[in-house]
Amino acid sequence: MSRIKEVTKELVKKYNSNNPYEIAAAKNIIIMEQNLHESIFGFYKYIRRNKFIFINSNLRQESKFFTCAHELGHSELHPRVNTPFLKRGTLFSVDKIEVEANTFAVELLMPDEKIYEYKYTNLSLCEICKIFGVPKELSHLKTLEGHQKFFVF
Repeated sequence: MSRIKEVTKELVKKYNSNNPYEIAAAKNIIIMEQNLHESIFGFYKYIRRNKFIFINSNLRQESKFFTCAHELGHSELHPRVNTPFLKRGTLFSVDKIEVEANTFAVELLMPDEKIYEYKYTNLSLCEICKIFGVPKELSHLKTLEGHQKFFVF
């Protein structure tokens, strides 16, 4: 099991939720919605032992949810690193910390147990991503332990 998958599983178990807003609140991470440039989804800041997640208030709700999960990933995986803006193009970034934050968001929002519920449907993993508010372009980041053969990527 990957380190990121382990981190997300521990968080879900500890907070009995995979909702990034609930987890952030429980961890005293301050979430601020602000009117940001249209190409900026959000960003994470660490200031004097305080963690902040900034989210573009102009995003659709599902994009805000994914952005919160992505930025929560930075707070868990890169806690003292102020991250660059999550931009539309960042979904395709090869930058290590951005890929890790995207992987964190995918694993948090799409836990294996929830995906297994769709095992005997005709839905592809890309279609399941849409159900959970995960951009389909990131479906390749999801790892399923021992059950990948059931899904068309």
